[in-house]
Amino acid sequence: MTPPPQSPYARALGERIDDLHPRLRAYFEAIPDGAVGIGDGVFQRVGTPRRWLWPFLRLLERRGVVAAVWECDVPFRVENRTIASRAIGERTFHFDRGPWTMRDAAALTRHGRVVDELGEPGLVAACFDVEVHQGALHLVSRAVGVRLGRLRMRIPAPIAPLIRLTERFDDALDRQRMALTVDAPFLGRVYEYRGDFTYRIHHSEKEQTT
Repeated sequence: MTPPPQSPYARALGERIDDLHPRLRAYFEAIPDGAVGIGDGVFQRVGTPRRWLWPFLRLLERRGVVAAVWECDVPFRVENRTIASRAIGERTFHFDRGPWTMRDAAALTRHGRVVDELGEPGLVAACFDVEVHQGALHLVSRAVGVRLGRLRMRIPAPIAPLIRLTERFDDALDRQRMALTVDAPFLGRVYEYRGDFTYRIHHSEKEQTT
């Protein structure tokens, strides 16, 4: 019998996945076939107040990577699926100007790290170390690259941005919290989003009746 697929995060963590908060394991383990993980919440802030960066960010925004905004209290929905052992995610932000969707696909490298491709078609890719501290998941980028046509180019380390993502569960609020920051050499913080949400696994009606 074919073993069930594992998510890239579960494979990267191995036995360490048991160190995650139990409610986080449902988020980072594989989503069953035909099901979708759905999270609804609010980001306390999204984007960057450095408006001089927005013209560049708009180019990335059109490809579903990041948004050229600086807004607070932004409702959002995340939808997660596991397809061919890849973690596929869509995050829809409901900005004042209307909805915008960020897409990503995470896989496991042969070195046991998670590589996350952002936008369409994988315009930006970041390779992460995966750690667990006090029940929370921490991702820290080791390398960042971009796709130029058919070519992939790694951004040299001295000028590459540093991406940090933390996911933890707040028992007092009964909600999951996430915080992503992007810091660039010489510039400091150039992008972020942070907020909290509830999460559930939604099975198709066909599965529920079988």
